[in-house]
Amino acid sequence: MPDNMDFPRIVISAIRGGAGKTIVSTGIISALNVAGKQIFPFKKGPDYIDAGWLALAAGRPCYNLDIFLTPVEQVLNSFYSHSVNSDLSVIEGNRGLYDGIDVEGTTSTAALAKLLKAPVILCMDCTKSTRTIAAIVLGCLHFDHDIDIKGVILNRVAGSRHENILRKSIEHHTGICVLGSIPKLGKQNFPERHMGLVPTQEHKWAADSVTAAAQMAKKYINLEMLVQIGSNAPDLPQINATDKITEKTNDELTISSKDKPRIGIIKDSAFQFYYHENIEALISAGAQLVYISPLSDKKIPDIDGLYIGGGFPETHAKELAENISFKENLKSLALEGLPIYAECGGLMYLGEELVFDGQTYAMAGVLPVVFGFSKRPQAHGYTVSEVKEKNPYYEIGTKIHGHEFHYSSVLKWDGDEKDLAFCLERGSGLIKNKDGIIFKNVLATYTHIHALGTPAWAKAMIRNAIRYRENKV
Repeated sequence: MPDNMDFPRIVISAIRGGAGKTIVSTGIISALNVAGKQIFPFKKGPDYIDAGWLALAAGRPCYNLDIFLTPVEQVLNSFYSHSVNSDLSVIEGNRGLYDGIDVEGTTSTAALAKLLKAPVILCMDCTKSTRTIAAIVLGCLHFDHDIDIKGVILNRVAGSRHENILRKSIEHHTGICVLGSIPKLGKQNFPERHMGLVPTQEHKWAADSVTAAAQMAKKYINLEMLVQIGSNAPDLPQINATDKITEKTNDELTISSKDKPRIGIIKDSAFQFYYHENIEALISAGAQLVYISPLSDKKIPDIDGLYIGGGFPETHAKELAENISFKENLKSLALEGLPIYAECGGLMYLGEELVFDGQTYAMAGVLPVVFGFSKRPQAHGYTVSEVKEKNPYYEIGTKIHGHEFHYSSVLKWDGDEKDLAFCLERGSGLIKNKDGIIFKNVLATYTHIHALGTPAWAKAMIRNAIRYRENKV
């Protein structure tokens, strides 16, 4: 870790979701990356899809920074350790700048910007508005004087006359520099789904979209001034040695390279929602990773544990249902005691059936539950749960901070309440504010966790995998 803690950085924010932050951030990152700069991407808050676009643009992993899911010290350490030697770290906010979980704006993009002492660039959707945009910027400027708003990027501008009055109004009334003006784009390179932008894995022209975003940023945004603003960000405080994430802790097993347990990761266009930190946590804890696809693989290779993340199994339901050999193999392994941890889409895949668009599709049949889908979100936001039932991954009494976002709900549940590990203090869960189906060495939940905020998870995966491997020999 460098002594001076000098990390060039900016936060791209807006006054609401849907203002164009992700496309603008993707364009800035890609354009600077093409220009030879070392750009490090970050996404504020619980998010997989936006982070995937930012990672594609940067050509390196995007890390999530969230002060609800993870302790503040871990947020700082993650940013420090993943920003070393950067020319600029670009942190995309979520929702509006000051939007948090309460009236104080706790967990907001502003709170993160304040923690990181990062200058903020506002991306303003200027559709059918002129001087009022200046009033909104002025309001953001004075709402919290500890937030360092350094520039504005105008988005969806109708023409030169529109741009002219916007620029003059903002710079005259706020003193904030307009760094760019992006016109309304005729071709939509970023199609949207009900959870926001379509994941890169599902978008056939993802690379072309990133290239188009880079060309847009290069043409319409003053990238040189943007980098200068980031370079002038103040030094950050040193982090205490006790706050740093260590590779090993006293209760972890020492695992030789030849003894590393093989942890399968289900990853393809149906299941792509994984925090990079979770994958790194498994590796750090001693895992050898094996990537598996229920869309293309006919059987599961020799593994000692399995992690099934979220995604959109509903859009691949037919293909998943038709891969009978894979489903039978998975169910057989679950019955044999294979440790399986599943989140959201993974939970749905382990169920008996999935009902989508009037069609019923047979899933893996590991768990006695049937899921259906609605037009509106059935759960959306942060969760706080307490572990109430014995399970292979968390001790009873453990508090877990996570998040949930899904359009599915339970149509039929033939289990018992004792089979549900979590009781939710915040959030919806599976049924009756309970979540986390327990079956042998399976724990399947709507709740997504972040490994930096839930360090017990990766260790438990490894312990269970080693125990399973020893018992099957």
